[in-house]
Amino acid sequence: MTRAADLRARFADLHRDPPAEPTPGILVMPNPWDVGSAKVLTTLGFCALATTSAGFAGSLGRQDQQIRREELIDHVIALTSAVDVPFNVDSEDCFADDAAGVIETVALLDATDAAGFSIEDYDPRADVIRSVEAATERVAAGRSASADLVLTARAENLLHGIADLDDTIARLVAYRDAGADVLYAPGLSKADDIARVVAEVGAPINVLALPGTPPVPELAALGVARISVGSLFAWAAYGVLAEAATELMGPGTTEYVKHMLSGEVRRTAFA
Repeated sequence: MTRAADLRARFADLHRDPPAEPTPGILVMPNPWDVGSAKVLTTLGFCALATTSAGFAGSLGRQDQQIRREELIDHVIALTSAVDVPFNVDSEDCFADDAAGVIETVALLDATDAAGFSIEDYDPRADVIRSVEAATERVAAGRSASADLVLTARAENLLHGIADLDDTIARLVAYRDAGADVLYAPGLSKADDIARVVAEVGAPINVLALPGTPPVPELAALGVARISVGSLFAWAAYGVLAEAATELMGPGTTEYVKHMLSGEVRRTAFA
């Protein structure tokens, strides 16, 4: 078995049989934004990770959705080479205007050691949510391009001001039927809505752990299969940096060192 095949099999298994730590019954999958953060997270014990499009863009000094496909592929190669855990790739809308372009992007990801990828139904170039028919065709195209990458299909309604849970669920069901392994509607935050999505979609659900979302143990009790944090870890880290710089520029003190990564974790992660 190749390394890629092993990582993909492990990732698929983690959705069926999640680890007992940190929370039984749910896969907790945080999002590093560079090699260093990936090494820290694996040192702390996480058994699967995911890229973050916004966090990666931020590390390059850009806004979200301003990276190129070739930059993402290089990023994936760097991350998957640095740690030995499955990586899910935030591949936005697969950088493609049509199904053929989706297939090209997934083929590039399939040639890396990525364990999974996501495809969203938001078109950043036109700034619209694609029709369910067009989006479903793209999910099916992504599925056809790789037999073993874990495919996560995303319904982006809630992130773009469309509070139509019926439409979101219908989309997730359509994407499931088109071959998606995991379904994801970032922005779900109410326990009742999450429970309804879990029940009606009938497939593994990823929830974005935003402020106001139920805590992870409650999400596990609701039947959520996986949680991620998107760009929140990256922005939290940059926030600590900004606070430290503000302290240095203001009173000139060094209280910020209380937030430093411990020497033990540094020595292990960066050995």
